[in-house]
Amino acid sequence: MSDNVTQQHYNFAFLDEGAKREIRRTILKAVAIPGYQVPFGSRELPIGRGWGTGGLQITLAIIGKQDILKVIDQGSDDSVNAVSIRKLVTATTAVATTTDTQAATLIQSRHRIPEEKLRNDQILVLQVPNPEPLRAVSPKETISRNLHADAEYSGIWLRLYEGIVKFGRTVTGADHPVMVADRYVMNPSPIPKFDNPKLHQAECLYLFGAGREKKIYAVPPHTEVVSLAFEDYPFTVEDVKGRACRLCGATNVYFDEIIDSVTNERYFQCSDSGFCGKRRKRMEVMSGESSAADSNS
Repeated sequence: MSDNVTQQHYNFAFLDEGAKREIRRTILKAVAIPGYQVPFGSRELPIGRGWGTGGLQITLAIIGKQDILKVIDQGSDDSVNAVSIRKLVTATTAVATTTDTQAATLIQSRHRIPEEKLRNDQILVLQVPNPEPLRAVSPKETISRNLHADAEYSGIWLRLYEGIVKFGRTVTGADHPVMVADRYVMNPSPIPKFDNPKLHQAECLYLFGAGREKKIYAVPPHTEVVSLAFEDYPFTVEDVKGRACRLCGATNVYFDEIIDSVTNERYFQCSDSGFCGKRRKRMEVMSGESSAADSNS
């Protein structure tokens, strides 16, 4: 889609200005009450609900012409979801894009928080399929609202306890509930447990958008975020000891597990493709400098 066609047929960032104002007002309320789910009028977008419309609406509402956008899906910059969302945003805004986390001012993500630490001038928008941590306790919205109002989260604690009784440990692989600012229990979106600690006292602003459920919530910078756990069964993240990325050699990061269909051999690779790519480029530069030094000597 050319820039001329974009300017003729679409408002900047696709959404009309009234819709963007409403979403920004909702974001302000969400920032003022960390972890609280604020309802909003979710708009129709040219992507299917469940494919990131909530996060996309936040991105379209807050993006500016000077922003630099990064879009990832489960850590990858090149997945179908990430590429499609990036194309829509750039076609209607013409903003610059990047795969470098540190270069981006606005990052939209599905199911991952980047490996590199985010700064206070960056915003991370997370797509959320199910924002309600109490949904498994009660399917009724009115009941879950009352439970949040009373800070009644015994049902969530019971589910964690049942996992310990059956399996000897908590069995949440992703979407492990967190307590925000010692008040609201929140779904951190289906990020792996490995990413949960990144929410605690972070420098950046986290915004969560659920388009299908019509909810927006936020974790402002320097907010207390604690993953729910029992004293005798403390919260633990995925064990990555002894693993290294087959491409860049990184350790202590979240990995994708790859099994060779021919040899049945198991490999590990950085889930964050941008992080992995930067490390490989750095290694190539260092290798080139080393080779040049050897030839000169």
